[in-house]
Amino acid sequence: MMAAACARTLGKVGRLVLDTPTCRLTNSAAVVPRTYLRCNGRAYGTGGAGFRSRLQLYAPVRGSGRVVGCAFLLGGGFGLYQTIKLTLQRHLAEEQTNAPELSTDLKLTLYQYKTCPFCSKVRAFLDYHGLQYEIVEVNPVMRQEIKWSTYRKVPILVVDGTVQINDSSVIISALKTYVVTKETTISQILACYPEMKSKNDSGKDVTEFGNKYWVMVNDADADRLYPEKISRKEEIKWRTWADDWLVHLISPNVYRTPTEALASFDYIVREGKFGTFEGFFAKYFGAAAMWIISKRLKNRHNLQDDVRQDLYKAVNDWVAAIGKNKKFMGGDQPNLADLAVFGVLRVMEGLEAFDDMIEHTKVKNWYQHMQKVTHQLS
Repeated sequence: MMAAACARTLGKVGRLVLDTPTCRLTNSAAVVPRTYLRCNGRAYGTGGAGFRSRLQLYAPVRGSGRVVGCAFLLGGGFGLYQTIKLTLQRHLAEEQTNAPELSTDLKLTLYQYKTCPFCSKVRAFLDYHGLQYEIVEVNPVMRQEIKWSTYRKVPILVVDGTVQINDSSVIISALKTYVVTKETTISQILACYPEMKSKNDSGKDVTEFGNKYWVMVNDADADRLYPEKISRKEEIKWRTWADDWLVHLISPNVYRTPTEALASFDYIVREGKFGTFEGFFAKYFGAAAMWIISKRLKNRHNLQDDVRQDLYKAVNDWVAAIGKNKKFMGGDQPNLADLAVFGVLRVMEGLEAFDDMIEHTKVKNWYQHMQKVTHQLS
């Protein structure tokens, strides 16, 4: 708005000069009286009342008034261009400083399924902090890309080609610890997140990790990362919520109907690593299977008949927890809970469930802010 006002003022001056008739020159340089226009905190010289008559006294020889007028118009346009350019640069710089890049010399390789919410969480963390990484897209059927690993889930992050980190929340917590402490190796940090194996009620082997939502920093670093008394507790609470509740709402919603299931698998096949023959069967048979499975998931997690209502409530609970006076759960900058929730929700982008969520909840502003700081929007 200020840039436009400045440009309009300069344009008016130019038009006044273009309209000026034959003038006489009394000095080698035109003397332009100044009044002042407040614009962006500075005073810019412009013509006030009687400005046109004074230009007639001091403007150069016949015909050159048009030259001066053109100069004003060109200057106005150039000034507008420069103002907008600087404003955009300043705006982008502010967004980039909100997402401090964490300089490390680590070589990171992420093994993932692109449409997996847990993998999306890790990418959101890496992208927000400007950490460079390579992606290996894993075929979800054969999983040959991770045949070297006894841990058969994704995401898996390999550091410097030797250290393997499993589980999305452990990856995020361990990397955050590393870039904050800068004195501890990844291997030493991983000792804080012990792997624990057990069997669930169905007798299936289950692997869990201790302390996975904790960033292992000293008191001084903790005070800097979590300036408010309850901010660390809230971050852990909502990171846990994202894994234990929010993520379980995704499948029942994106596979809610046969049509939505087919659209979801069309996206999965398009973005994933499938062969032509394999992709055809994955799309049609996978969509049918997941539509059936989504009904079981709805019962398992005690969801309403209209699973959208559970999604809407969860998302609105999240927005309410952030509050009206904060941009993110972390305040002016996202914390690990913001990145986790965003990572889970964005796997629905382009699908009907996502559009319904944006329309029927209050999440839109927060979500768009998250897109910007994770560089999803340019």
